[in-house]
Amino acid sequence: MGRNTGLLTVLAAAGLLQCACDWGSGSSKAGSTDSSTVSKGTEKAAEKAPPAPANVMVPQGTPLQVRLNQAVSTDQNRAGDRFTAVLAAPVVVNEAEVIPQGASVSGRVGNSAASGRLKGRAVLSLAVDRIEWNGRTYEVVTAPVTRASADHKKRNWALIGGGSGAGALIGGLAGGGSGALIGAGAGAAAGTAGAALTGKRQVRIPAESLLTFRLSQPVSVPAPPMMSSAKSQKERS
Repeated sequence: MGRNTGLLTVLAAAGLLQCACDWGSGSSKAGSTDSSTVSKGTEKAAEKAPPAPANVMVPQGTPLQVRLNQAVSTDQNRAGDRFTAVLAAPVVVNEAEVIPQGASVSGRVGNSAASGRLKGRAVLSLAVDRIEWNGRTYEVVTAPVTRASADHKKRNWALIGGGSGAGALIGGLAGGGSGALIGAGAGAAAGTAGAALTGKRQVRIPAESLLTFRLSQPVSVPAPPMMSSAKSQKERS
């Protein structure tokens, strides 16, 4: 009887051990299956995730045609003043539009100087330094666009000569030949004074004027969807 009891105890223990082994094996398989499922799910999610947006380089020398929002002039603006504009034509790279028409543009007045009296020219220069669209701002560097007044030397000579002629006429009527000479001298002096007072020239670029700037340095901007897709396919192949 005692021997049978001992045998039963051993068999029961062996059965429990077998159950434990079976359970452990099942847990291991389940854990392996779960891990494999998670790994496959992660891979699929990675495949479905959209690729990082690609950029395109807008090369140096690319034209930026802009339309001014306000007038800029040498008598109203000084170096450092800012101006705003809109892009009047899209920027195209490799036959793809990379900066849309209507993008906001801004820049600075680089030089603003009226002419001197009786000599020199008025000079006004502008340069674009920012372009904004889709809520993002891009810093750019462009060559300046410069406007200068015509040389007013001929106009000054006309004013001086006109004053001299008028003085000679008045002098001649007043006192004969010698009076004419005196009157000519006085008239020339008056003409010179008039030129000095009125001869200062300005440069003004009206609002809505079209100006074309050119990039002095390349700038990186987001590639449009079609260009970005084509680039991704080329990289995968």
